[in-house]
Amino acid sequence: MATVFIAVSTCKTRKRGAALRAAPRSLLLTMKPYQNIPITECGEPLVAIAAEIITIDPHPYISLGAPYGDRSPFFVRQGILERLQKSQTYLQTLCPNYQITIFDAYRPIPVQQFMVDYSFAQLAESKGLEINALSEAQKNSLIAEVIKFWAIPSHDPKTPPPHSTGAAIDVTFYRDHHKGVVPVNMGSPIDEISDRSLPNYFANSTNKQELEFHRDRQLLNQVMTHSGFVRHPNEWWHFSYGDQLWAWISKEKLAIYGGSK
Repeated sequence: MATVFIAVSTCKTRKRGAALRAAPRSLLLTMKPYQNIPITECGEPLVAIAAEIITIDPHPYISLGAPYGDRSPFFVRQGILERLQKSQTYLQTLCPNYQITIFDAYRPIPVQQFMVDYSFAQLAESKGLEINALSEAQKNSLIAEVIKFWAIPSHDPKTPPPHSTGAAIDVTFYRDHHKGVVPVNMGSPIDEISDRSLPNYFANSTNKQELEFHRDRQLLNQVMTHSGFVRHPNEWWHFSYGDQLWAWISKEKLAIYGGSK
C-alpha cells in the first residue's frame, strides 16, 4: 500500500487502565443509542487496504505503544475496501489533486483500551490535573469527554467498538505537491477532544481559512457518502458502513458487521 511518513510523539501512556478505573460504573454501563442495534454478522473477511490507497506511516497508535501484536491497523472488511476505492475514484473526478488517506482502520479491543486510557491521561494533563488526585466530579467530567469521541472497549459481542468490526475508518485528505503528497489542513487534528472536531464546527465562520476547512470537510463527507459510508456525528474524520453506528444513522434495522478478531 502507498504510505506517507509523519513525525509522531512516542510518549507512552503513563497510567494504563486509568480511564476505566476512574470512571463510575454507571457511566460505563450507559449505552450509546446505536449499541441497541442487533448485529447479523455477514462473515466478510478482513483484508489489507489496497496499495493505491495512502496510509499514514508510522501508524500513530503503534508509535505510542498500542498493543496490536501481529495485527495491522490497515485492514478492513472486503466490502469496506471496495467502497473506499469507489470513493477514491469519485474524488478524482471532483478534485484530482486530492487523495483519501487512511489514518486508522481496524482496531483490536486491547488497542481501543490503550487509546481510551491514553486519551484520558492526555486530557487530564492538558487541564493541569494529576490523575491520582482527581475528585469524583473531575473523573466523571473527563471520562464523559473521552467517551464522546472514543467507544468503550467492550468485549460484549452485542456492543463491539466500531473500529473493532473492521467497518470503521478514520480518513483525511492529502494533496499533490511538488515535494510529493502533503496533508490538507482540515481545521483540527484527528482525535482532538474538542468542539473543533465536530463536522460543521466552521460552517458559520466568516474567516476565509476556516471556510476552507469547512469546504474540505464537506468534500470528504461528499466522497465518502457517495459509496454508502456515514459520518460520525462528533468526528469529521470517522466514517463507517455496516456497523451499528451506520445502522443507527441510516435507520437500518440490522448491522452486518460485528466484532472481528
